[in-house]
Amino acid sequence: MQQRKQEKQIVRWWYQPKLALPLWPLAPLSGLFTCIAAFRRGLYKIRLKRRTKVAIPVVVVGNVTVGGTGKTPTVMGLVRLLQAAGYRPGIVSRGYGGEGPFPQRVDHNSSPLQVGDEPKLLAELTGVPVVVAPKRVTAAQLLESTGEVDIILADDGLQHYALDRDIEIAVVDGERGLGNGWRLPVGPLRESRRRLRTTNWVIVNGGQTATIEGLKLKRAEQAVPMTLAAIGWRRVSDGAEIDVPDGESVLAIAGIGNPERFFNFVMEHGIDIQETRVFSDHHAYSAQDFYDVSNEVPILMTEKDAIKCRSFARPHWYYLQVSAQFPDTFEEQFLRAVQQASEKISATQQQGVNA
Repeated sequence: MQQRKQEKQIVRWWYQPKLALPLWPLAPLSGLFTCIAAFRRGLYKIRLKRRTKVAIPVVVVGNVTVGGTGKTPTVMGLVRLLQAAGYRPGIVSRGYGGEGPFPQRVDHNSSPLQVGDEPKLLAELTGVPVVVAPKRVTAAQLLESTGEVDIILADDGLQHYALDRDIEIAVVDGERGLGNGWRLPVGPLRESRRRLRTTNWVIVNGGQTATIEGLKLKRAEQAVPMTLAAIGWRRVSDGAEIDVPDGESVLAIAGIGNPERFFNFVMEHGIDIQETRVFSDHHAYSAQDFYDVSNEVPILMTEKDAIKCRSFARPHWYYLQVSAQFPDTFEEQFLRAVQQASEKISATQQQGVNA
């Protein structure tokens, strides 16, 4: 419990406009982190470290900050968009929090403890092939070898430079932005904010104008406002659709990068939250976490939390389904970029055959 409070306090400091005084002693470590990250990326730039290219287009979806920004719903939204256009997408992920063995294909028998909570969620909700491995090149090669997919989405792979990519999409939390602008551990940044300027698009989850303007991107069309629309509430234990608890006080829990977003979303829908509980991102839930909660108290949670609570969920536990909504202009531009990437790969392969 004390560790969670410390983690929450550090995140609050990260997202203050300026560097908080208690973090000043860690500033030299931030400089060291910056140098190491730049050196590592430089090795790929000068080709001392090799990038591996697979024979189908790769779209990387990631971020430059730690914690939740909305990557998972973004990936699911892109999967639906690609499927509607006739593509057969698959997903590769690191499998953060999973114990392996790796590489591993995620299926209905996979446990979040083995493959990670987000890959399990992506596999269940999209129905497309999902392969997890810390080395995403291995996962991508395995997925490509099945012949089931003609495009790969790499979840949270922006900094995984070993896997070559055709399209890069970064996701930014529209409410919190990039925080104090410092690198880890005194700020939330994995890479410089300038890194965003090199991506194809920056999706702003929440679409706040102030956040978009603050990114200072090269082109106005590079920033894409995204909203999350509620699809409805479902029971955790069996996924059945339910009515939102009306007039009842609830316990709301969240083990995600930005739990306040979920709590605010619940309150905006007129639900009275009696208590909130925040767990660490990727928390491995157990029944013991709820030993002091009455069976009669409704518990509301995210889809990501529900995946890990299903086996011991009580009847009054519910989760909220959401769907990413993109502007039409972005959808058109994205599909055009995918088509161009496919044509480029086909042309390169044909040249190899004719050589």
